[in-house]
Amino acid sequence: MPFSLLPKHIFHKLTDVTPEFLREHGIRLLMLDFDNTMLPYTSKVPTPELLRWIDGMKRAGIALCVVSNSRKPKSAAFCKAHNLACVTHSKKPGGRGIRKCLASFDAEAGEAALAGDQIFTDVLGANRAGAASILVKPIHLHNVWLKLRHAAEQPFIFLARKRRITKP
Repeated sequence: MPFSLLPKHIFHKLTDVTPEFLREHGIRLLMLDFDNTMLPYTSKVPTPELLRWIDGMKRAGIALCVVSNSRKPKSAAFCKAHNLACVTHSKKPGGRGIRKCLASFDAEAGEAALAGDQIFTDVLGANRAGAASILVKPIHLHNVWLKLRHAAEQPFIFLARKRRITKP
């Protein structure tokens, strides 16, 4: 398994990822981190923009699956309410949850991507599994620990941009 902390693609927010971009890169399955990627840690209410994005992805034929490390019922309840596949307790950057998602969609890692807000879990997990890694800006850094983690990620974001691995 390759070990890389550099995201393959960087977007400002999840809803900037388009079906066209995914198809251009041969991606038919988009795995999604939940907390701070789709919704802030502090909210259970999705934005209208997120709901339109989910609907647009489904209409475009892009399979979606939430792959979350969370043990709280919030992500599973959201997925049930919005008819999304969900793998909780995924243990990213380990591959258990990612492999489970790939198997449930009968997908190879090369035709999948994982979008998330953390380099040390989401990006590393995707890269180790052989899926495309998509880093998005965290929705809300509401405590000091999230701010410190985000600061520690900045050198890797800089290197990824410098190596032009990212979408312009």
